[in-house]
Amino acid sequence: MRIDIITCLPALLESPFAHSILQRAQNKGLVEVVVHDLRAYATTKHKNVDDYAYGGTAGMVMMIEPIARCIDALKQQRSYNEVIYMSPDGQLLTQGVANELSLLQNMIILCGHYKGVDERIREHFVTREISIGDYVLSGGELAAAVLADTVIRLVPGVLSDETSALTDSFQDGLLAPPVYTRPADYQGLKVPEILLSGNKQKIEDWQYEKALERTKLRRPGILGSEE
Repeated sequence: MRIDIITCLPALLESPFAHSILQRAQNKGLVEVVVHDLRAYATTKHKNVDDYAYGGTAGMVMMIEPIARCIDALKQQRSYNEVIYMSPDGQLLTQGVANELSLLQNMIILCGHYKGVDERIREHFVTREISIGDYVLSGGELAAAVLADTVIRLVPGVLSDETSALTDSFQDGLLAPPVYTRPADYQGLKVPEILLSGNKQKIEDWQYEKALERTKLRRPGILGSEE
């Protein structure tokens, strides 16, 4: 998988991809993440990527030309399954969306900034818009890192234990059940006996019941109207 991220602030994306699982995924050659500085595609003397909005709207708008030049240059090198724009009014990022995107070969992620991008980019270049929540960030860089993280960890071979991703919250429509590790007894605080029993079926039943219980209590909305 290859992920190209377009941003006017590339330094914000240095750390997220230089550590832990995301770094190992790249070192293994399973994923390639390339960050592109939008200013390299600007044609003005001062490498401007934003300008005042027509109509007198407050705030600056990211210009169409640098973004279009960058996307066109990338598309000349390879085909892309999606050109994704991180936007608060996009499709909400869910585990299902992450699962779907993890099957793609190549994607571009465009990070918005200021008051957003020229609408013509959204109409003619972007194929999908995604939001990580109903709130506004200073820019799309952190949102792009969140999206990339959720997708990359699902790529086969990235996690040392591939079954781990299958037991994450939301994979089966439920929150994850409680988890415990050693010691089994910490100052009288004990791990549930069922988890120490070695009975796989009973353990799985317990985990399902606890996951359902936790979901009903904390996030009943994801269970659907029947619940």
